[in-house]
Amino acid sequence: MGEIKLDTKVSQLNRVGEATSSKLKKLGIEIASDLIFYYPHRYDDFSVTTNISELKPGLITTVVGELESIKSRQTRYKRKSLTEGIVGDETGSIKVVWFNQPWISDNLKTGDEISLSGKVVGDDKNMYLNSPQYERVASSGIHTGRIVPIYPLTSGISQKQLRFLISNVINLAKDIKDYIPESIIKNQSLLNLNLAINKIHFADSKYDIEDARKRLAFDEIFLIQLWSKLLRQDLNNHKSYKIKFFEDKTKEFVSSLDFQLTNDQRKSAWEALSDMKSGLPMNRLIEGDVGSGKTVVSALAMYNTSLNKMQSAFLAPTSILAYQHYQTLSKLFNKLVRVGLLTRSQRIVEGGSVSKKEFLETCKKGEIDIIVGTHAIIQKEIEFKNLALVIVDEQHRFGVSQREALKQKSKNIPHFLSLTATPIPRSLALTVYGDLDLSIIKQMPQGRKKIITKVISLNKRSSTYKFINSQVDDGRQVFVICPLIDPSDKLGVRSVTEEFEKLDKSVFPDITIGLLHGRLKPAEKERVMSDFVSGKIKILVSTSVIEVGVDVKNATVMMIEDSDRFGLAQLHQFRGRVGRDKYQSYCFLFSDSKDKRTLERLSVMSKCSDGFELAQRDLNYRGAGQIYGYEQSGFSNFKMASLDDLELAKSASVSASEFMDNYSLDEFPELKKRLDNMNLNSHLE
Repeated sequence: MGEIKLDTKVSQLNRVGEATSSKLKKLGIEIASDLIFYYPHRYDDFSVTTNISELKPGLITTVVGELESIKSRQTRYKRKSLTEGIVGDETGSIKVVWFNQPWISDNLKTGDEISLSGKVVGDDKNMYLNSPQYERVASSGIHTGRIVPIYPLTSGISQKQLRFLISNVINLAKDIKDYIPESIIKNQSLLNLNLAINKIHFADSKYDIEDARKRLAFDEIFLIQLWSKLLRQDLNNHKSYKIKFFEDKTKEFVSSLDFQLTNDQRKSAWEALSDMKSGLPMNRLIEGDVGSGKTVVSALAMYNTSLNKMQSAFLAPTSILAYQHYQTLSKLFNKLVRVGLLTRSQRIVEGGSVSKKEFLETCKKGEIDIIVGTHAIIQKEIEFKNLALVIVDEQHRFGVSQREALKQKSKNIPHFLSLTATPIPRSLALTVYGDLDLSIIKQMPQGRKKIITKVISLNKRSSTYKFINSQVDDGRQVFVICPLIDPSDKLGVRSVTEEFEKLDKSVFPDITIGLLHGRLKPAEKERVMSDFVSGKIKILVSTSVIEVGVDVKNATVMMIEDSDRFGLAQLHQFRGRVGRDKYQSYCFLFSDSKDKRTLERLSVMSKCSDGFELAQRDLNYRGAGQIYGYEQSGFSNFKMASLDDLELAKSASVSASEFMDNYSLDEFPELKKRLDNMNLNSHLE
């Protein structure tokens, strides 16, 4: 084997054959540098060594001694193997047990001086070390007697194997060029990259881990922040359409509405209209709680676009939601502007169904001001006369390629407005949406009744079912949400199919009940939802597919089975499906859990109706990764960083600005390469 370099294939490393290299490939490890950047996800602290005479059951520690005996044998139970040894030091001896590792008796010999790290089990009279990590004292000492890194694994790869391979290539870290300017490293008191990589794998103390994690996490957020600022800079170098603000006509339109705008709605609308007036591409996110009135704000932007004789496209993630938005906008504008709908199965212009050919011609001539639709709008055959504004509802559900396709349908870069009903604490906005200007709607429209929310235990089910029955008798409708599609004994949660059968046959046999889940064909989903919206179906049993956007004003009850399986933010999204009209609405959180912390978390829902506060509480309970996921905007690249580390995000943002002010990306080819390799989902690229 020749000299090992960063790009050496792992199959060429010592003790790695084709079988092992194919298993490593499953972990994304193909060359030596992949091993270096494959970080631990936790650590076992075996740095404290204990005399055998001082061992106690439950203690996790390291023992150093002489191997006095060792043997392997088969057990009677399912032909399992058992390896037993005795290790002694000057203070005493202790039994060591390994299960299903018969090769250990070949690796170790009586008389070897070994280091063992693990947990002491048993009682005071019969203690033993249970399957400890082991190595000879004369060896490198990477598995015992220190802080030991623990890595995510795949079948056929062991921790010892991975640590051994990483230890063999870690010296190559010196060949990795630090791609962040030295001034930033110094200003932020960061380790240099080589040292951070060494310490993240083989730390001598918890302080080493903290320092290394800080540097590596900083890098990840810095790259996101720099990308965001470069995108903004790039946008500012392009032209968009100058959308003149028609003040008098806008005031006239607002005064015609049968409700008053909240101050937050007015502010958000003005921010969007000001962006569009500048002639630079708007790239804005409107973040508002469920029912806060984001659609009206976007309507004001679309109205002014139409007054400028230009077109808007409004994208929704599903046909049902697209149709809802079409109806809402048609009612709001009341023929002031021409609104069309385009989905896989529907083509409507100003209230009337048209042929596909007619729709395409009308759109191309600019005779539709606002085109509402699903990804059907993105089809190549759809042409616009002058698409100046793109609005995307629940923007995270659309991929970068879909947004790119829309951009290609316009001569200039269209203004881009995202809407989301997923409240994100302000502390996250800097990191999550660094490339977007942010408008927040926190005020709710006047006259909304607070949704009564209750946690329902096992002994209250019967009375709650009676209450739900009375709501249906009064003409109202009900949502029932379940976590899973199929039965799951492991989790012990009610599946949507089981729940449907139970409610349909036993609990509400005289009520029309519908079933909705993600495995239904699109046409079947649309049929079920249409029947629910029209009132044919009185109770809809569904998975979380119903979470965002569906507006059924007659629905007054949201019943959630196994509610402890959902986060607070998601429960709040479900709750937002009811309370959309004048009727008093209710949310029942069913849970059979006896866990105090779980019940305490659910009780927060009954006291709090502010989605932003609940999102912050969810953040505290579960962490950002579980709530928002890392798949958007490059967060799948996060190995060390946490979305809720506000201080680090601020530091990274300041440093990214410092870079933009003082350096050119061309001076740092390695940094440019890393940005290119991140596959970031730009909102406009």
